Amino acid sequence: MRFIIRALALFAFSALAQAQNISIATGGTGGVYYPLGGGMAAVLSKYVPGIQATAEVTGGSVANLQLIGTGKPYLGMTMADATLDAYKGDDKFKGKPVPVRTLLIMYPNRMHVVTIEGTGINTMKDLKGKRVSTGSGGSATEVMAFRVIEAVGLDKDRDLKRERLGVAESVNAIKDRKIDAFFWVGGLPTAAVTDLANTPGVKIKMVDHAQAVAAMNKKYGNLYVTDTIAKDVYRGMDSDNKIATVNNLLVAHENMDADTAYKIVKAVFDHKDELVRTHKEAENIKLENQKKGASPVPWHPGAMKYFAEKGINLK
Repeated sequence: MRFIIRALALFAFSALAQAQNISIATGGTGGVYYPLGGGMAAVLSKYVPGIQATAEVTGGSVANLQLIGTGKPYLGMTMADATLDAYKGDDKFKGKPVPVRTLLIMYPNRMHVVTIEGTGINTMKDLKGKRVSTGSGGSATEVMAFRVIEAVGLDKDRDLKRERLGVAESVNAIKDRKIDAFFWVGGLPTAAVTDLANTPGVKIKMVDHAQAVAAMNKKYGNLYVTDTIAKDVYRGMDSDNKIATVNNLLVAHENMDADTAYKIVKAVFDHKDELVRTHKEAENIKLENQKKGASPVPWHPGAMKYFAEKGINLK
């Protein structure tokens, strides 16, 4: 009996030692990436033999892509525009391209331009001279915010008194009247923005900026679409908010083996119901959204194998 127990213990230790530890690079705690990444880590750890996954708090898409670039076992949640920059070695990745590959299209990321009543901000032009957070350093919020600001004819350095805060920090700063507005790109609803909208004595205002999309696509490629945040998403909105939207991707390094990539994608789709319980944006992880041209960078071969089995040709 003692021999059997010892053998079982050695077997368990051996299996644990062979488990592949994967980190899912997400974002700040006030957004959607982090809770959804936690749900994804739980699904992968539970249903993919040999994988132990954890969600990691990060600065967002740019930081996530930099982590992918290290070649260490990371999955990254990231926006399509930042991913293309990383792949090409542009902008924040100048001269340092990342061999990134798409595993799946997650959900649409909506740009929020948020202010509150009493700041005098009603349009994008009203941001001139105001104290504005354009997102944390290393985030795709910052990338997209700069592009929106440019597209509406403002200069991010000359026209704004700019801060670099994450969404939770931005909400606290606007409550304390330390800033007048902030940019945030994320899923619906974003917990931190909901918190602001539900704060007693505060009336939230969302600034329309869909007019920026045409100029953004002309300069950066067809990455953005016009979209709407319905007025019932956040308490206190007077009307639907006309905005710019970009896709979110789940990505990996090109060196991830095809079998692991296949199993990751399969687990996400097979157990999507568990992800939806974590955050309702997971409802938008749909097979019909995985199509040729949907990703601005090449698809991972393991992902292509899974989607081919579902009748989706990504070649």
